[in-house]
Amino acid sequence: MHSKLIIIGSGPAGYTAGIYAARAMLNPLLFKGSQPGGQLTITTEVENWPGNEVIQGPDLMKNMEEHAKATGVNIIDDHVIEIQVDEQPFVIKSDKKKMYTANSIILATGAQAKWLGLPSESKFKGFGVSACATCDGFFYRNKEVVVIGGGNTAAEEAIFLTKFANKVTLIHRRNKLRAEAILQKRLLSNDKINVLWDHELVQVLGNDNPLGVTGIQVRNVNNQKMANINCDGVFIAIGHAPASELVIQKLKTHSGGYVVTDADSTKTSIPGIFAAGDITDSKYRQAVTSAGMGCMAALEAEQYLSEQDLD
Repeated sequence: MHSKLIIIGSGPAGYTAGIYAARAMLNPLLFKGSQPGGQLTITTEVENWPGNEVIQGPDLMKNMEEHAKATGVNIIDDHVIEIQVDEQPFVIKSDKKKMYTANSIILATGAQAKWLGLPSESKFKGFGVSACATCDGFFYRNKEVVVIGGGNTAAEEAIFLTKFANKVTLIHRRNKLRAEAILQKRLLSNDKINVLWDHELVQVLGNDNPLGVTGIQVRNVNNQKMANINCDGVFIAIGHAPASELVIQKLKTHSGGYVVTDADSTKTSIPGIFAAGDITDSKYRQAVTSAGMGCMAALEAEQYLSEQDLD
């Protein structure tokens, strides 16, 4: 199947790009990917989306998807596994073993949760270790959990988990949080949350049969003393990394995989390929800025196709 424009990703950047591209009569195809809706589908209350004082993350993404469909975006429930960018038209291969070609591509694959890389973390992943409180928090009703991290992600996860858990321990390797002030205020004033400063996770402790978490081992970063903490679940909340695996060796990147774009533009190092949202944004990483970049990418793709006599 050939399309003038293919959009990879279904977060705020992807859907916004689709809406603008469809209105420009480009008949775009949009791949939903392995996590349809992006990070907002695993977020609870969104309080900084203009026009909505408070909206649930999944509801916001559902609204965007319905809007995109209404404007004529062809949304494909599939995952892109390979992009060939050596010549025009670009070739895209999907997880369902289908092949597509496109004259232009908008990359809007967003970001993925970071992990610490501990063997014990990997061992218990899905069996007491998680990176998504909104996905798994319900399973820890009346139990004790720990959250690892000190930024917005960690604060949001910890606050959300108090809806279910009896006790939430936030473990941070520094002596102050990096989260926004309003999140810090909510976290530090919550009676269910205890903060353990200047400590880092060493290993996750648990049983093998059945596989499950029973606690963690932590280390004081100042005096190197070790301690064990009993808990039923561990939530890793140390941020996200750009989901740029498809293009890491094909496009110019920086700072751990963020796609480089021209100044005040979404143009990448290959003409005809544009990047929008968290895959290129290492500074702001907000839903509203991602949507703005999706708009920019669609307008620039339209201009590119017009200049190439492909519109």
